Amino acid sequence: MIIRVNTQNTKEFRINFLTGRLESMAIAGHLISNHLPSVKQLQCFLAVAHELNFRRAAERLRMTQPPLTRHIKCLEGVLNQQLFSRSTHDVSLTEAGQALVIRAEKILLELNELKTGSLASGGKVRIGLTRTLNFEFIEPVSRQLIELDAGDDVETPNLTSAQLLQCLSKNTLDLVLTGEKGTGHEDMVQYRWVCCEPLLIAMPAIHPASLKEKVSLKDVSDLPLFWFSRSANPSFYDKCESFFEQLNVPLKRVKEPDDSLVMLTRIARGKGFALMPQSKCTFNQEGLCYRELTDDESQKLNIDIYSAIRVNETREAVLDAQNVLCGKNFSG
Repeated sequence: MIIRVNTQNTKEFRINFLTGRLESMAIAGHLISNHLPSVKQLQCFLAVAHELNFRRAAERLRMTQPPLTRHIKCLEGVLNQQLFSRSTHDVSLTEAGQALVIRAEKILLELNELKTGSLASGGKVRIGLTRTLNFEFIEPVSRQLIELDAGDDVETPNLTSAQLLQCLSKNTLDLVLTGEKGTGHEDMVQYRWVCCEPLLIAMPAIHPASLKEKVSLKDVSDLPLFWFSRSANPSFYDKCESFFEQLNVPLKRVKEPDDSLVMLTRIARGKGFALMPQSKCTFNQEGLCYRELTDDESQKLNIDIYSAIRVNETREAVLDAQNVLCGKNFSG
């Protein structure tokens, strides 16, 4: 068989191919030049644009003011535009600065999506659950997680609410369920209330108050309270301590063991009592019992469960997942 080649078409193909490569190389060369704004410059710009104060912007970025000022000046040099009007008492955006705010936010949001792996993972939502609660026994939440078909996507590391919020801020998780709101992430995280988890008293079965259906803290004030450190969950700690201060009797506290089974064994031996989430009161042992708090105390001593996502989250899959978890079927 003889194959005839049209040499004219072949030449045109080679010319078009080479031209396309040259154009692509020219575009790539322009994009990888050092005459474009850097991510750090855009972050510094947005911090100053939002705060309209260089000192506060530097604090927000956890850097000193001189390098922040240098980044802004470099950005203005690259763009050949003045972005801020400065005086001794005032900082304001110029017209060019106002226009850049919208574009800079869009650029950084797109880069953030690359970092979170949203291009590769599609609609997958990485969900983290605090170890403080057993969500299998919190029916509203477990039902909604089933509805989300989130089984394989739920992260179950041995992490506290505070540690999960760190993962959220570092983009290693997309949505987390926490016990109470965290502290120190107000500018990065947005919360929505999910439901309320009651607390039970874990106490020795030989204690006289165990004969009651509902027990007050005063009833067990002769026993020490196994208690955690504030750093584990500042919001919940402060919520409880605020209530303890209103009691007519002081509560003696002892350090909570790292292993909850060790703590429950000590309680069974009469060594103290603990306040535990209802969903975690599943361990049974001779000498141990669980009792509800009195109505008044249960209204004030409980755990508010929140769904937390990043404040700049725009992906529909994440927003839809939060809507499901915070749906109308929930009741406090």
